Amino acid sequence: MAACLSSLSSSILLSSHFFRSRREKPTSLSWSSSFPHLNFSINSITNPSNFKPNKDFIVQAAWTRRSRGEAAKRPNRKSWKQRTDMYMRPFLLNVFFSKRFIHAKVMHRGTSKVISVASTNSKDLRNTLPSLTDHNACRVIGKLIAERSKEADVFAMSYEARKDERIEGKLGIVLDTIKENGILFV
Repeated sequence: MAACLSSLSSSILLSSHFFRSRREKPTSLSWSSSFPHLNFSINSITNPSNFKPNKDFIVQAAWTRRSRGEAAKRPNRKSWKQRTDMYMRPFLLNVFFSKRFIHAKVMHRGTSKVISVASTNSKDLRNTLPSLTDHNACRVIGKLIAERSKEADVFAMSYEARKDERIEGKLGIVLDTIKENGILFV
């Protein structure tokens, strides 16, 4: 084998048969027949400076990432996750805490329709709750969101925390209460 490899005259040989066969119909339909047959010598591995490509040497890259120039032409192209996330997790929970109230709503991402809303600023809760921002109010909001979502046939939703937001404290209480009332988080 060493004698065979050392007998090759050039460092990498691309046979003209390969280029001719690319234009003709393949004789075999296996996936391995679509790859070129390359012969490597020991010299090309140990000393890459001797590499001299033939005149017909062509490199065709199929599944490569986009070049910087190509990315600059389409800078607003969204990633696969950004394009499919709306359909994989269509219902999104949005919780807002102000100094005086707690607001929560479940929206459908694709249509931007509001599925269920609960707020401590509503008339029925404003008059019955002693405090509109404490932990008990968070539990009431979570329970109302879960009940109203079930009425609208929504049994799974997702919550995307903001950049520096931790799921703890009042937000954690709202999410835990929703989970306890039978809603799945995906």
